[in-house]
Amino acid sequence: MRPKIGIVTVSDRASAGVYEDKSGPAIEAALCSYLATECAFEKRVIPDERAGIAATLRELAANGCCLVCTTGGTGPALRDVTPEAIADCCTKELPGFGEQMRAASLRAGVPTAILSRQTAAILDRTLVVTLPGKPASIRVCLDAVFPAIPYCIDLLGGPRLEGNPAVVQVFRPDAK
Repeated sequence: MRPKIGIVTVSDRASAGVYEDKSGPAIEAALCSYLATECAFEKRVIPDERAGIAATLRELAANGCCLVCTTGGTGPALRDVTPEAIADCCTKELPGFGEQMRAASLRAGVPTAILSRQTAAILDRTLVVTLPGKPASIRVCLDAVFPAIPYCIDLLGGPRLEGNPAVVQVFRPDAK
């Protein structure tokens, strides 16, 4: 059975069909390039509603997703509530993910990266990583943190995800 990965686009306009979701597909494309392990993707496009975001994350975790990546809702705008939804349903925050993503964005010349509230957290045995809503920023942020994601999933008792060494070097401590 293929490991499951959830992708959640948090956007009022994309969920209403005002414009096409490009961020969710950008996450899937990045993950497919990083992973040598074939995975099944469960995708959702939902509005910026705190309770709905938390409910969607709970559903994906209950459905066996070892990783859920969200896009959108991490800025300072009034409707940006993804980090609050994470706090509502997750038990452990992993702030190092957000720190690395903001640093990578700043190095890439995005001065507004300091406005981002990206983070990662644990929901049951699922790693949840919040990403920016801008498709071009997704790869910058995932490049910064993906090497740690498979090992984190190992520590949660999830499936072993192998990286594509031509694209990314996954970190796992030596088993000596």
